[in-house]
Amino acid sequence: MLADNAGMCLIAFAWNHHPRWRLLLAGNRDEFHARPSAPLARWSSPSIVAGKDLEAGGTWLGVTDDGRCSVVTNVRDPRDPQLGRSRGLLALDYLGGSADATAHAQTLLTTASGYRPFNLLTFDTRAAFYIGNRPDARAQAITPGVHGLSNADFNTPWPKTHALMQRVQAWLEGGQDEDFAPLFAALADPHAYPDDELPDTGVGLERERWLSSAFIRGEHYGTRASTVVAIGHDGRGVVVERRFGPFGREEGETAIPVSP
Repeated sequence: MLADNAGMCLIAFAWNHHPRWRLLLAGNRDEFHARPSAPLARWSSPSIVAGKDLEAGGTWLGVTDDGRCSVVTNVRDPRDPQLGRSRGLLALDYLGGSADATAHAQTLLTTASGYRPFNLLTFDTRAAFYIGNRPDARAQAITPGVHGLSNADFNTPWPKTHALMQRVQAWLEGGQDEDFAPLFAALADPHAYPDDELPDTGVGLERERWLSSAFIRGEHYGTRASTVVAIGHDGRGVVVERRFGPFGREEGETAIPVSP
């Protein structure tokens, strides 16, 4: 049994680590194909650029024109009951709220236990935070550099997370600026990893093997979207989403600029 996601499953990002981009993020959303979703779009109210989970009403990733970004993942542990508010509402609450990342993180710590198991990243123009609620609620400021997040803890070195972090670092060093093709190629990597490198998250070895690749192909479950977010120090940027159906069938691409 796979967890009810409503979130991203693989993320690597660079925060204040590039002369042009304040935030550069690449991530995959893995989800049941039957779960209804709306593609990346500019919402009319509140003013958010995001995809939408049509089942619970939240989002897995979104940005705003004033430089805010939020991304959520689930925590893969079949022994942990999926009880509480939908984690997709976490990203939406931050993006649609008025609190900055620092104040939001402090406030969320008081209510984090009421949500399904989650990892949340929040960014504004000055600060960035990781907030999680397993095993206990905690928050930490994100330091400048390249970081990774999957369905475990912040910067947990799962093979595919570490590999994507390396690809993001290589992209930053390559001076490609607006050519996101290498990042999408990294997100499309079907490479599985050796058994001795795999985590044990309680889903069994066969499923760990299947879930070990960056891009997951399946009839009922798999990578639904690959997304790149690039926001400059000047506040201008873009969000690009590529969508997929069962067995990795391509279902379209959307790019939406953001600016203050």
